[in-house]
Amino acid sequence: LQLVESGGGLVQPGGSLRLSCASSGFSLAKSHMGWFRRVPGKAREVVSCITSNGGDITYGDSVKGRFTTSRDNVDNIVYLQMNNLRPEDTANYYCATVITCEVPVEFQYWGQGTLVTVSS
Repeated sequence: LQLVESGGGLVQPGGSLRLSCASSGFSLAKSHMGWFRRVPGKAREVVSCITSNGGDITYGDSVKGRFTTSRDNVDNIVYLQMNNLRPEDTANYYCATVITCEVPVEFQYWGQGTLVTVSS
């Protein structure tokens, strides 16, 4: 299983980015999927979790109302739309397969991550 995140970069505060997560050779449609972020020296933070059929989506408190997770099970891609970005959103973002979206979210496999930097 290989997950590849893309779409990170440098953005100004208030700006937007859309991250993508794709997999080759593995159907994401059968998996719950999630995003988490990591900053050196800080604990991993759950960003979002979406069930396999997309019917249930949960978000971390710090991103609610600003971030949106979606999935395209035909194209085998999971997205994270990030709006109204803040400097504190700066982190490496990872997509992952998820065992359960129930708290605590259990991440199983993840990719190499993509860096998001929010700065003026």
